[in-house]
Amino acid sequence: MINAEFDSILTAVSNGEAAYLSRTVGQDSYTRKFTPPERLIILGGGHVAQPVCKIAAMLDYAVTVVDDRPKFANRERFPDAEQIICDAFQHAIEGLKIRPSDYVCVVTRGHRYDADCLRVLLPGSAPAYLGMIGSRRRVAGLMQLLRDEGFDGDRLAAIHAPIGLAINAQTPAEIAVSICAELVSVRRKNADNESVLPQTNADMDVLRFLARGDGPRAMLLVLSTRGSTPVEAGALMAIDPVGGSYGTIGGGCSENAVTLKARRLLGSGKSEIAEVDMTNEVAEDEGMVCGGTMRVLIEDVP
Repeated sequence: MINAEFDSILTAVSNGEAAYLSRTVGQDSYTRKFTPPERLIILGGGHVAQPVCKIAAMLDYAVTVVDDRPKFANRERFPDAEQIICDAFQHAIEGLKIRPSDYVCVVTRGHRYDADCLRVLLPGSAPAYLGMIGSRRRVAGLMQLLRDEGFDGDRLAAIHAPIGLAINAQTPAEIAVSICAELVSVRRKNADNESVLPQTNADMDVLRFLARGDGPRAMLLVLSTRGSTPVEAGALMAIDPVGGSYGTIGGGCSENAVTLKARRLLGSGKSEIAEVDMTNEVAEDEGMVCGGTMRVLIEDVP
């Protein structure tokens, strides 16, 4: 049975577009944004690129790695990458068709190749993030070269170079941490510009089940949290009548209590609010480390 609302969200996210789910509870309105996995394009397959790929994949980026050397552009080096391209940088960038939602890290083996990448990137659509590795002296020299070639000064100034947050990183792994921390900083800054619930990831298994699952199903959406909680507002979960579940609103006894309420609503066409308290004695007895509360919308999905 297809649910038109969730099917529309699923289709949009599958096409790389953001989608929104709105609900009104009493006098309060809530909007849950579904953000497709942001694409992180790593230009260069060297030693820094490897940990960047691993960490970024853990952060739900869809990672593409590009290098023009087969020894560096392969699945053995980048098991967490969604896509690996072995091609000249310029040609690969043109084929990737950079989007405003993309994140791009230029970490090639030298500024000659960095310059080649930027010459293709700068005239096109500006990605959400563009960073380039290198010392301050070498970065300054390359920027001056590109300004002399006529590239836009504002576009050059927007490049995060040297790449990464200033944490005095030394090793490839530390540099990767600084780069990925900067990616998250930009991601969260962009998200703060919208009045939506904080958690915006798109769990495709949850969306597919809510959109096209067989039989009764229910949605569990965290509307608000206070104190220390295992998830943020916007966490989304779905259940079926026989114990199956998709996604999570934090696990443990609190999630179990809410899913039991949700199963009682299946097939009713109704919704209700569940208040989850993780500050009481039961939570302490269960050894829960969280000590906050959550307000969860439970909704039967037709």
